[in-house]
Amino acid sequence: MALTVVRFLFPARTTAVRAGSVVQKAGIHSSPGRSLEYGWWAYILGERTTPRFKQYSKIITIDGNLASGKGALAQKLADKLGMLYMPEADTFYVDRMTGEKEPLPRDFNGMCSLEKFYADPKAADGNSYRLQLWMYTMRLLQYSDAIEHLLATGQGVILERSPFSDMVFLDAMFNQGYIRKECVNHYNEIKTISICEFLPPHLVLYIDQPAEEVQKKLKQSGKPHLQNVSLQYLKSIEDSYKKTFLPSIRETSELLVYDTTQTQDVERVVEDIEYLKFDKGPWLEQDDISYHHMRKLVQDKQRIGSLTHIPVFLPEITIGAHDYDQKYYAYRALPGKNYARGYNADVGDKYIWLK
Repeated sequence: MALTVVRFLFPARTTAVRAGSVVQKAGIHSSPGRSLEYGWWAYILGERTTPRFKQYSKIITIDGNLASGKGALAQKLADKLGMLYMPEADTFYVDRMTGEKEPLPRDFNGMCSLEKFYADPKAADGNSYRLQLWMYTMRLLQYSDAIEHLLATGQGVILERSPFSDMVFLDAMFNQGYIRKECVNHYNEIKTISICEFLPPHLVLYIDQPAEEVQKKLKQSGKPHLQNVSLQYLKSIEDSYKKTFLPSIRETSELLVYDTTQTQDVERVVEDIEYLKFDKGPWLEQDDISYHHMRKLVQDKQRIGSLTHIPVFLPEITIGAHDYDQKYYAYRALPGKNYARGYNADVGDKYIWLK
């Protein structure tokens, strides 16, 4: 059984993350007592997307190597432009979507570990590729959250990285011998059938920082798992950005490139954004009908997750039927997971017969 997403239920209604907190997103006909999902009736009754759009109703991504200052720049720009800031997705992004009080065990979050990757990137159990595939799925879900927020509210969103730039890590892993060619082929097949469902960012800001400086900052971070990140791996990420991602994304999105010193002048970055014409890319071809279909897609997280499922045998992501059953029943045995949300007496749900 091929294992791509070891989580059995995605939420029907999701949340956007702002500065470490969870913010409920707007939806049609919402009220404290009732919240209805967007659908055909909303469109038939006159709900349209384009009237909500203003100057900064955009998707902007901040890209760059590790520890290049993406988060700080993204937060400042979001404050200046009145946009929503969504911190970079991590391996526990699904837990934030579902509002878990504590992150669930890694068995239900991709069966992978970022700390283990940095400690032993060539681990024989396939952790490196499981991590890469899981992170692509998390970025895909977060990007769908960003588009959903944009279409539902008109407020633009700024993210750190996106599923479009996720491949720089795949390239770096393969170049350093952390994953096999079969893993690269599998990833590319999944990306081909999934990324085509989404429009690229309106704007990509790339922070250019030499790999040597990145490694120095990682060592100064004080985080144990970042102390031994190899310089060759960081250089491979930088090379993939400059040789593959940036030339490709330039064809469909606006692109601004800064060094770390220039990003300190946020006013200048805002001024550069104001001068952009945003006169290229598939966003220009959209109308209320296409936005309707797009909104229907991005609110269906189960469907988004299924885009990364290909029935193929790959040792790094495959578990046997008995192991799968064990993990399934272990998940259902967690507090509040036996039934749908609101129907679990073990976590204090009351009067469930009235729901």
